Amino acid sequence: MSTAPPEGTVPPERHGRTGGRDRTGGHDSTDLHHPTLPTHPSHPGHPHQGRPDTRPDRYESATRFHEEWARLLQAGHGVAIHPGILRRLVSRTAGLLHRAQLEQPFRPDFAAEAGALLVDARFTDPAVLARAVELLQIQPLDGRGPALCGAFAAGWAAALRERTLREQEAIRLAADTARQEMEKALRASEARFRALFESAAIGIGLGDVDGNILAVNRALQELFGARPEDLQGRRVGDLVHPEDTPGVWEAYEELISGKRDYFQFDKPYYRHDGEVVWTHLTVSLIRDDDGKPVYQVAMLEDISDRYRLQERLRHQATHDPLTGLPNRVAFFERLEKLFEEPEPGARFGLCYVDLDGFKVVNDSLGHDTGDQLLAAVAGRLEAALTPLGHLVARLGGDEFVVLLENCRGEQEAVAAAKTVLAALAKPVLIGDHRLAVGASVGVLERRVATTTPGAAVRAADLTLYRAKEAGRGRWTLFDPTENARAVSRYTVSVRMPVALDRGEFFIDYQPLCSLADGSLVAVEALVRWRHPELGVLGPEEFIGIAEETGLIMPLGRWVLEQACTQAAAWVREFGDAAPQLNVNLAVRQARSAGLVGDLERILRSTGLSPDKLQLEITESTVVGPEDEALKSLHAVVDLGVSLAVDDFGTGWSNLAYLRDLPVSGLKIAGSFVGDLHDPGKDTHLGWRIISGLVSLAHSLGLTVTAEGVENGADADRLRLMGCDWAQGWHFGRPARPADIARRIAGSKLPPRP
Repeated sequence: MSTAPPEGTVPPERHGRTGGRDRTGGHDSTDLHHPTLPTHPSHPGHPHQGRPDTRPDRYESATRFHEEWARLLQAGHGVAIHPGILRRLVSRTAGLLHRAQLEQPFRPDFAAEAGALLVDARFTDPAVLARAVELLQIQPLDGRGPALCGAFAAGWAAALRERTLREQEAIRLAADTARQEMEKALRASEARFRALFESAAIGIGLGDVDGNILAVNRALQELFGARPEDLQGRRVGDLVHPEDTPGVWEAYEELISGKRDYFQFDKPYYRHDGEVVWTHLTVSLIRDDDGKPVYQVAMLEDISDRYRLQERLRHQATHDPLTGLPNRVAFFERLEKLFEEPEPGARFGLCYVDLDGFKVVNDSLGHDTGDQLLAAVAGRLEAALTPLGHLVARLGGDEFVVLLENCRGEQEAVAAAKTVLAALAKPVLIGDHRLAVGASVGVLERRVATTTPGAAVRAADLTLYRAKEAGRGRWTLFDPTENARAVSRYTVSVRMPVALDRGEFFIDYQPLCSLADGSLVAVEALVRWRHPELGVLGPEEFIGIAEETGLIMPLGRWVLEQACTQAAAWVREFGDAAPQLNVNLAVRQARSAGLVGDLERILRSTGLSPDKLQLEITESTVVGPEDEALKSLHAVVDLGVSLAVDDFGTGWSNLAYLRDLPVSGLKIAGSFVGDLHDPGKDTHLGWRIISGLVSLAHSLGLTVTAEGVENGADADRLRLMGCDWAQGWHFGRPARPADIARRIAGSKLPPRP
């Protein structure tokens, strides 16, 4: 009875390469772990010949071969293959090898197919072939070993050769296709470049790194109004224009030497007809495969219309439309250029010009006439100063400025100022009017390294105002001292409005002592300003500005509130020993209708008794018996607050006014005492004047205080004259409240020198 083939064998009808879908055995599901092998039909045990061969040695040998074969392929030898596919490959090739071993007659094609299958599965390592031959030789092959090994090796080698040829052909085809595509792309690229080069709207030129022009397109020929032969063969350096900036040719040299790859500039050229054409120039460097510069490509866009428009717009932006002179913008551009890279010792000058009486012309004859006058003045200044190499600009309104570059000194700057005045000396005819026009000129001449553009203009402007204050129609030379004083005043005026809110003011107190016994009888409140930039300022440095600007009103109220609060505290601490408080009253405060109300509120809120407060006024506070300020002062005295005249002897010419003032004290100005020590002054006469003032005050029932007492000898002589009180450094400098409190507590006399 016949039996079915063992599991894992290949049926006879699948012998050869036609038995499956492909060489990997796609239809074969044999498991590589089943060692049973096929038998040959002519061999005993074949299902068509009888029982299968069950000899243990042949079966065991086949099992071992199968296992070794599986291990060989599983080792991979650099091949990555799916496990399922690998199992089928092992079973397929092992089956083919056994069939080749057992078939009668010998079928070398089975062994060859096994070798080919390994190559198809990418087992192309020679080590695979060597190990496979080694495994085939150790099998009991009944004398077929060499033939079987040869057939397997031949099949493996033939398949490998066929595979190599296929791969080489594929590579050749790919390379050929790539070459054809590259050549096609190159031809297309060249065609596109030629079309672009010839039909481009902007001019294109090609040159070598030696500066020779090799080719130009039609647009470039039209740009220059030239033929190809007019440009080709010329050198790039032949196209230099006088208005070229040095940076253009520096960049060009860097480009052709390989230091940069491109540059861009707006550059003018001469056309063949002599006209100037403005272009936007872009030059790029072309390198070979080794990075060596070989060509330069220049692209030029005609921007002449745009350039002219920009020039017109720039002229409008930098020139005064009324006079045609450079305006403020142009002037500052020119001035700042002087400061960019000045030569050592370089100097410059400024003449700051302001017309005298121009506002009267504008207001009386109208703005049209005023504009015509400004245009005429500008014409005269330009005609007189431009030939000298000076810039004349209009800053606005009736202000002009003359800039002297590379000035040779103050004499040249003064000469320019005199030229300005001479140019405007004759009347200007405007219609039926002969208008006399004058000017004031502030003159500044400096080394560039010593200042800045902004500081220079401010200094010239301040100098101009000094010229106007001196009487107009003249020039005034810059004075560093006066300028510093003016700058300080300006700085103070700008900062003062916020200084109160920021707590920058404080008060010191200077003692007033009795000449009879040296005791402390009063203190004068002196406001100080701790300026963040200028340091501590005394009242003489900012009170005048405060009065001019009106800031004296809030500042005066603040001083009264702070001083009265301090005086009330001393009264609470020391009782009757507390000194009287003296506070200076500004003219604006004395004339203010709200003075009395402010005093009532402050005295009420601080708790200070009115008889502990004395207000000091100057002689200029009241200008006559009918002055409105008298009403306010009488109302102050009605509150119980006393008044004293400060700096007596420096302001009044009519002493009769003194009897109309409701004052109880008089302070002799410190200048009278100070003059006693001036060698150029008559000391005897000075003492007689002081004695007369003391007598006058006493005849009016007033207490007399001498200011500026700085030594004991003067104090003794004043005491002998009958002077009541004295104030000065001999009795104590202005001090902080705590120092005054210690002095009150100690009740000590000041040290005698």
